[in-house]
Amino acid sequence: EALKRPTALVASGDLSHRLLPGAPAGYDPQGKVFDEEVVRLVGKGDIPGLMSLDPELVERAGECGYRTMIMMLGALDGYRVEAEVLSYEGPFGVGYMVAALKPGARDPGREFLAAFEEERRRRIEARRESESYLVRLARKTLESYVRGEKRPDPGEIPPEFRRRAGVFVSIKKHGSLRGCIGTVEPTRPNIVEEVMANAVSAGVRDPRFDPVEPDELDELEYSVDVLGEPEAVAGPHELDPKRYGVIVSGGGRQGLLLPDIEGVDTVEEQLAIARRKAGIAPDEPVTIKRFEVVRYR
Repeated sequence: EALKRPTALVASGDLSHRLLPGAPAGYDPQGKVFDEEVVRLVGKGDIPGLMSLDPELVERAGECGYRTMIMMLGALDGYRVEAEVLSYEGPFGVGYMVAALKPGARDPGREFLAAFEEERRRRIEARRESESYLVRLARKTLESYVRGEKRPDPGEIPPEFRRRAGVFVSIKKHGSLRGCIGTVEPTRPNIVEEVMANAVSAGVRDPRFDPVEPDELDELEYSVDVLGEPEAVAGPHELDPKRYGVIVSGGGRQGLLLPDIEGVDTVEEQLAIARRKAGIAPDEPVTIKRFEVVRYR
């Protein structure tokens, strides 16, 4: 409207990368579910439906185009939409859709952004009301650090957190990992101090990610794992990826993987990932330890 000439917006990206065994991001049956749902919703021009997809479904799909679509849909807010899916195919285990969405006349009944912002605010409030003590402390610590504010006072430390233990702080954004840093052995006087230190490290020092920015803080979800004492095992038969985390060591290198991680369903997968994290080849000899955690959300 401002330019007074026809304008086209292009949202480019793939759908699921997990449609078939051997697909680039591995196989997950939810990849097909995600693609079918996106194709259906786009074909109907159902913007609220697209913006309300289950974050877990989006994460399991291994997609790389959903957020691109969401940004494009923002330009259609308040307009009637004529939508058409031109094609869909999934060769090589990757989903490709071509669609056209043509804006029509303005329609106040299709102004969704304000409603989604209100829903977002309610969701954040509900999440924070249900936070455990350690998760709230991790969140407030990182928020204060990123905003350049004074570190929060943890107040009276509950008795169960006055001991020392290794701790991992994990941060997700829109269902995807945003940072995870921890300590196998305690380095601080108590669990509370361990959480506060690792919350900052997970947010700004995880080498896999850029440091968290202030405008991201409201979208972050946290979990805190307090580690039990690691114990040596005789072999993989004593492991269970849902119950036990694992530590593999060899040649002066060490890799750790927490238990009950989505998508890690077998001992073989768990050990392979831990080896990769440590830079240990599949055929190198290693010692294996297992540990349990108490997970706080």
